[in-house]
Amino acid sequence: MERFLTRHRSRIIGVLSGFDRVVFRGTLPSIIDTKGMAMYLSSQHVLLKDFQPFAKKISQQIIKHAQALTEKYRRRFEYISSSRTSKEQVAARIMKQDNIQQGLICVLSCVEPCKSYTIVRDPKQRQLKLKKLERKCLHVYFYYVDREFGLMHLRLQTWFPFTIQVCINGREWLARQMDRVGIAYEQQDNCFTRIENVSKAQQILDQLTKRHWLPLLNGWERKVMPWKHHGYYWTMWQGEYATDVMFKDAASLAEIYPALIGHAVKHFDSPNVLRFLGRRTNARFNGEVRSDLSKRTEGVRIKHWVEENSIKMYDKQGSILRIETTINNPKRFKIRRWATRKGQRVFGWFTMRKGIADSARRAELSLAANGRYLEALSIVGNPSPSYLLLDPVSKRLRRNGCSYRPLRPISPDEAGLFKSIMRGEFAIQGFRNRQLRAMIEPRAESNSIQSAKASARITRKLRLLREHGLIRKIPKTQYYRVTEKGHQVMATAIAFRETDIALLKAA
Repeated sequence: MERFLTRHRSRIIGVLSGFDRVVFRGTLPSIIDTKGMAMYLSSQHVLLKDFQPFAKKISQQIIKHAQALTEKYRRRFEYISSSRTSKEQVAARIMKQDNIQQGLICVLSCVEPCKSYTIVRDPKQRQLKLKKLERKCLHVYFYYVDREFGLMHLRLQTWFPFTIQVCINGREWLARQMDRVGIAYEQQDNCFTRIENVSKAQQILDQLTKRHWLPLLNGWERKVMPWKHHGYYWTMWQGEYATDVMFKDAASLAEIYPALIGHAVKHFDSPNVLRFLGRRTNARFNGEVRSDLSKRTEGVRIKHWVEENSIKMYDKQGSILRIETTINNPKRFKIRRWATRKGQRVFGWFTMRKGIADSARRAELSLAANGRYLEALSIVGNPSPSYLLLDPVSKRLRRNGCSYRPLRPISPDEAGLFKSIMRGEFAIQGFRNRQLRAMIEPRAESNSIQSAKASARITRKLRLLREHGLIRKIPKTQYYRVTEKGHQVMATAIAFRETDIALLKAA
């Protein structure tokens, strides 16, 4: 990220990273599956034939409680006929019309798809069975202006298993925190175009990643759920972590944004996208990677998916460059934590959980992904002519009594080596001689003598690149990494070689 910020420091006034939109999901573990649900019904002495009226009674209890809340605070209770209608827009309209500054805004109800229980008849065994499937039921939305989090809402499913969702916005929370400590800012929608003290604002926003969420979520749940239960298990169902690069004005961003989009479309292939999201790029990965470019009214957005998780870039409010990582499935990542392995309590790398206990690790991974994305964009917008980069490495070097030949940056052999080194999978850990040898001279791998000769040739090439300052060796390892100069030189050489000659003539 630092290279990008340095490259465009004359245009940038600040950077802010933190949670944007976060959706928590609460489930009741005791009735989350059919086995647990059947055990609960048995404990309540409810036969399967009586399930419908039993569930309906509890559902009506939840709806009556929601209506009682609106009556208590003199708010509106409205039924939304279509699930496609934006509830947030309806709530915003009511908030404006009724001039609501704090507390409950309204309660909206709508029939929407869900996973729920129903009773089906098994014709073969001639008996009733409890089954969980996709169906529709009534959901109630509770919109609040919270003292701490601003505009937020809770969504409660009114049929078993009574799943609940809590949606908050980290930028709304930050705005209220900055008001309290007296930091001036300009806010548009859910982003800031200017902050008086960006470093202090970042320190405040970082507190959200370390937040102990359980008491807060349980407190919100108790406001809307009247049915007695054994406690919800809370997960971070969706966490959008955004890095906002604040430019001085819209013109400053508009000057380079088309080039950023163009570079992302042309150069961010599957290995790069996997690298951004910290995923393996070898044969062990067999998932789907895809990218999508969309033109919206407010601008152009590019989004990349690695299976269920994504990273995207778009211009927001004219002067904000936003890089946003969304982790929907944390099981694709690892976390160092205590866990039980083979009956023993050990500390090591384990699969990351959806539970709120791992929310700090989720933020750490998302920030790293955003940083890698910006780092990959750091070569865009270099105003220097290409010869200023390529000419110095095209001259013979003499160091420590040794002479090194000049590089030929756009020759087939050199450019091919550059392209292999710049592959996305090498950006995190680096690359080794063996990995380059397998790509550049794959036929030599089948013969030990030829493999040794190929290894020596690659070693000489790497030594040449090291002396020209394009790569560096990682101490006490067999790995190499590309330097800042190497990124600039190799990316320029590759782009120059692959540019359509018609475009060069036009320029």
